[in-house]
Amino acid sequence: MAGVQISAWLSICVSFMCLASWSSNAFTSQDYVAALEKSILFFEGQRSGKLPSGQRLKWRAASALSDGSADHVDLVGGYYDAGDNVKFGLPMAFTTTMLAWSVIEFGSSMGSQADHARDAVKWSTDYLLKAATAAPDTLYVQVADPNKDHQCWERPEDMDTPRGVYKVTAQNPGSDVAGETAAALAAASIVFRDADPSYSSKLLQTSKKVFEFADKHRGSYSDSLGSVVCPFYCSYSGYQDELLWGASWLYRASQEETYRSYIQTNGQTAGATDDDYSFSWDDKRAGTKILLSQEFLEKDTQEFEVYKAHSDNFVCSLMPGTPTSQAQYTPGGLLYKLSGSNLQYVTSSTFLMLTYAKYLESKGAASISCGSAAVTPDKLIAQAKSQVDYILGQNPAKMSYMVGFGANYPKHIHHRGSSLPSVRDHPDRIGCNDGFRYLYSSSPNPNVLVGAVVGGPDSNDRFADDRNNYQQSEPATYINAPFVGALAYFSG
Repeated sequence: MAGVQISAWLSICVSFMCLASWSSNAFTSQDYVAALEKSILFFEGQRSGKLPSGQRLKWRAASALSDGSADHVDLVGGYYDAGDNVKFGLPMAFTTTMLAWSVIEFGSSMGSQADHARDAVKWSTDYLLKAATAAPDTLYVQVADPNKDHQCWERPEDMDTPRGVYKVTAQNPGSDVAGETAAALAAASIVFRDADPSYSSKLLQTSKKVFEFADKHRGSYSDSLGSVVCPFYCSYSGYQDELLWGASWLYRASQEETYRSYIQTNGQTAGATDDDYSFSWDDKRAGTKILLSQEFLEKDTQEFEVYKAHSDNFVCSLMPGTPTSQAQYTPGGLLYKLSGSNLQYVTSSTFLMLTYAKYLESKGAASISCGSAAVTPDKLIAQAKSQVDYILGQNPAKMSYMVGFGANYPKHIHHRGSSLPSVRDHPDRIGCNDGFRYLYSSSPNPNVLVGAVVGGPDSNDRFADDRNNYQQSEPATYINAPFVGALAYFSG
């Protein structure tokens, strides 16, 4: 009903006047600091394994303590990707890369949250290291069969669905998931370079081995693993983009000529000279261009100038009112790509705009050309800020899409652990089928998954706070990860 009222209101008011009415209460730097803290805290709610004594979300408890035992390896730990109890390797590795990139670019603005951000990275890299080193020429990429997991609605602490493990090998390759894992480990090695040099070295050396495996044994993990990864996290973009992404992070982390040469040789094959207008756990092309543009802008590496040109094209595509704009926006001003989990594209694009603005400013670039329009770094930052502010509550619905931030936020999110009574309040086991009454309940979730950013509103700014509408109400680690960096930028 509220969505209908909002739509009607939008249709009878002048766009500028409407925008002004819901944008009048500007957020302060302290608001962004609070949102940053919550955005990082969310990852504690997604933890799998034995929880540390410093665990702050107390309604969670240890879970999946025998993961990997089906294959006689230790795969305890890591993150559940979203509202289910599966550990998917491709989105987990992308989440890790983006968390690490957030710390690399904007860690100096994180203040007291910097340590928590590094902890969030390490919770994942500890798991990825185990997955990458358990056996030669093997990368473990998933724990649990999602088809079985999705037949139940149960807490991670209770789950009794099959915890089978899935891997890619020389015979059954997965260059996409391995390339992303290499990127994650390389990016994280930069995060820990000063704080923990020996750990950083281990991450970098393992990244090199995983990348070599990904490049030598080429193929898509979707072809190798079939229905256990599709349609959930199919590699629709193929694996070439992950190989270049992995090489680019290894070059950033190591500055070794091997990876520079790889980028020069393989860039065009990997689509680096295509103009692609989205960035996600699946498609890394836009992020790779922004990452490599730094080499030209800050270090004047001439052969990377092409990536600067394509980075210009990418950010220009996001700028409304310019001749080169390609993006769709809702009436309320939100970038809109797809109906399912749209905010993942908003947070990732916002992060790239801010990062590119930083790189441009480091070069002293006054503007870029978007057709006949000149776009300054300040305009990129302003556009990014409009997206951050929309997510935090400056929108037609006056709804914060971050759980626990502001007075009005989603109370019925599609998330098993949040929607079921916690083991502290209900110690008795809740079985596979017994949990569905909580899924279909109209009551708010009993456990607040603080900091979770949900899928978000539709193309007309309408949002159904409905646990069954997973496209809008399900949070995911890869929505939050780039948002950490964006919030850090505005916190500083």
